[in-house]
Amino acid sequence: MYRVNEIFYSLQGEGYWTGTPMVFVRLSGCNLQCPFCDTDHKNGRPMTAAEIAAAVQQAGGDCRRVCLTGGEPLLQLDGELVEALHAAGYKLHLETNGTRTIPEGIDWVTLSPKEDVVDNGKVALQKADELKLVLAPGVDPAKWAGFPASWHFLQPCALVDGSANTAQTVAYIQTHPKWRLSLQTHKLLNIR
Repeated sequence: MYRVNEIFYSLQGEGYWTGTPMVFVRLSGCNLQCPFCDTDHKNGRPMTAAEIAAAVQQAGGDCRRVCLTGGEPLLQLDGELVEALHAAGYKLHLETNGTRTIPEGIDWVTLSPKEDVVDNGKVALQKADELKLVLAPGVDPAKWAGFPASWHFLQPCALVDGSANTAQTVAYIQTHPKWRLSLQTHKLLNIR
């Protein structure tokens, strides 16, 4: 059984796949406590892999892409769920803080590291398709610039007071052109 916070159909709002239709499977729980997190980790209903695959189909219809997210999805994600979703014909995208190893069969990996990582700041991943770093207070993008990923995205941090450090993020990217801007376009468009 997996503890699922929610399953919904929308457009990817961040990173390389921005604007692409996807079904989001938000698994409950996280091993970090980031102050800017927008997920309720205490909620979640138990579901089997088959129930998740059926719910994904019901939510997304003809859409064949699933984003496995959380919290930290790798606290629960395993080969059984990967196989069930692949057998149903889905391409699997994973968004992870990188502190756990990834099961075989993930089609696209987004590493979204946090400064508040456990294990003395060590990331378990050796590479990713994209690295998406939230420019939260105290974060140093230079620390992650050399991480082996095809794409490096820097994203403004939505602060507790409702503001964001967009100008600081843009200025950093202008002086460090390895990075590309990622915005939470789903929030700007007022969609899920």
